[in-house]
Amino acid sequence: MGENRWLTVTSKNNPDGVELLLEPSGHRAVGPYKQALVEDNIPAASFKVDNLDTEYERLTALGVKFTQEPMEFGNVKMATLDDTCGNLIQILEMIPEAKT
Repeated sequence: MGENRWLTVTSKNNPDGVELLLEPSGHRAVGPYKQALVEDNIPAASFKVDNLDTEYERLTALGVKFTQEPMEFGNVKMATLDDTCGNLIQILEMIPEAKT
C-alpha cells in the first residue's frame, strides 16, 4: 500500500470480534477535519462499554488522558479521551431506565 500500512486493532480478549481500522492521516483534508472536531469537542469514534467507571479507572491507570471526565446525560454515561493521534474518542455506558 505504498508508504502506508493496513492496520486494524482488536481486543486481546476477543481477537475475532470487532476490528477498528486506522486510516492514514496523509490526505490534505484530514488535518483540518481532525482539528475542527477537536476544537468543537466532537469525538471521532464512540465505543460502548459495560461499566464506564471501571473503564475510566483502568484507562486512567494506564496513562490515558481524558478531555471529559465521566458525566451522565439522560440514560447515557460518557467520557472522552485523547487518543494521542489527534482524535477524541468517547466511551459510553447505557444506563437502564428505572422501572416505575
